Amino acid sequence: MPSLPSIKGREVLRVLLKGGFYIHHQKGSHARLFHKDKPELRVTLPVHTKDLPERTLRRILKQADLTEEEFLTLLK
Repeated sequence: MPSLPSIKGREVLRVLLKGGFYIHHQKGSHARLFHKDKPELRVTLPVHTKDLPERTLRRILKQADLTEEEFLTLLK
């Protein structure tokens, strides 16, 4: 299993937008994203200046229904 990189919330946002999500709304430093084709997928993403903890990133990937491999492919 590949290791997840240290990554900031803005970079994760860029990857999720590339993966078919869009920003539904944002309140403070948390963005709420919905998927264009799968309305059951909803992700809450902290858009902070620090790197996201690995556990938080894994939970975001679970909400987005993305595997680590798919995420790393979209990251490139």
